[in-house]
Amino acid sequence: MDNLAQEVISCTKCKLCKSRTHAVPGEGNVHTDIIFVGEAPGENEDKKGIPFCGASGNFLEKMLESINMKRGEVYITNIVKCRPPGNRDPEEEEIESCKEYLERQIDFIKPKVICTLGRYSLHYFYPEFIISKVHGKIYNYKDTIKLIPLYHPAVGLYRDSMKKVLLDDFKIIKEVISQNSTTQQEKKIPSSSKQEEFDLSS
Repeated sequence: MDNLAQEVISCTKCKLCKSRTHAVPGEGNVHTDIIFVGEAPGENEDKKGIPFCGASGNFLEKMLESINMKRGEVYITNIVKCRPPGNRDPEEEEIESCKEYLERQIDFIKPKVICTLGRYSLHYFYPEFIISKVHGKIYNYKDTIKLIPLYHPAVGLYRDSMKKVLLDDFKIIKEVISQNSTTQQEKKIPSSSKQEEFDLSS
């Protein structure tokens, strides 16, 4: 993953390399079960080279705390690794240029859950989805991964009514992780023991 980060830092595949201060590869636990994928770095991220390090990042951390998780337990990255000038929406060419990096991050980490943050992140995985209709729901992605669309944390900063929506949606993450943990534990139980357990309860 360190080599991939260095590739991102030195990348010149699209015009964003000319206007960036720092490329923002991603940050977090590469052994995690959860990846959060945003749209693109903002002003603070461009200055520091760290994803979600401004006000949106602070709110993201609070939402993680609401489900008893810490930032260091997850991996955070973006679809586009360099800031679009003026925080404009990423262009198709820029998304296409960065596509390889995100796919390699997913392949390396092999998460059980991908949480998309915002409309552009969602559209990368499911172009036909409308975030207002699918947020907080669970979808299958590449058979082994659960995908949970979420609003971008910034929405909760300028619309108080959306804070509760985001916090409620985060509870779904905890449920999915808990289900995965239970499934893993069940797999470790010998089939004969599972049968005995079933017989005793019948």
